[in-house]
Amino acid sequence: MKILLEVKENKVEFLLALLNDLPYVKAIPVEYQESDLLKEIREAIEDVNLIKQGKLKGRPVEELLNEL
Repeated sequence: MKILLEVKENKVEFLLALLNDLPYVKAIPVEYQESDLLKEIREAIEDVNLIKQGKLKGRPVEELLNEL
């Protein structure tokens, strides 16, 4: 299982040392980058809000389901 944690910069070294002392944890620091899936979800939410405001035209659910 993978868990993404956001840690204050001044506490990273301490937390990594703590985690690496646990035999069942493999801690690998990564730079924060928003995943593509998360970006797509944010864009979808923005689109839904624009549709609700009438600034963007939606399409019927049937049309969407037919594409699948």
